[in-house]
Amino acid sequence: MGKERTTVNEGRQRQRFNKEFKLEAVRLLELGQKPATRLALELGIRRNLLYKWQKDLHGKAGEAFPGQGRKPRDRQSELARLRSELKKVSEERDILKKAAAYFAKELK
Repeated sequence: MGKERTTVNEGRQRQRFNKEFKLEAVRLLELGQKPATRLALELGIRRNLLYKWQKDLHGKAGEAFPGQGRKPRDRQSELARLRSELKKVSEERDILKKAAAYFAKELK
């Protein structure tokens, strides 16, 4: 009934670039000694990725390229973890209230 999922490049690993590489690539782009297309080809990346990194760098300044993805659960802020837990517990409480009201009606 549903579509079967297939992957285009099963064995292909996603490329990852460190902060220094990105900063250097943006610096070379801004020097303007080579066209962006040629620079991207030499670095082995897509041209639009250069422009994305440039935009990120100028938009976020010192906070650009912070790291790799989402922080592990143990490094999440305590406040975010507690908010998430509170939401879950509140939903459980609401469900139990409704169940208690339903069974109270049944007993009468």
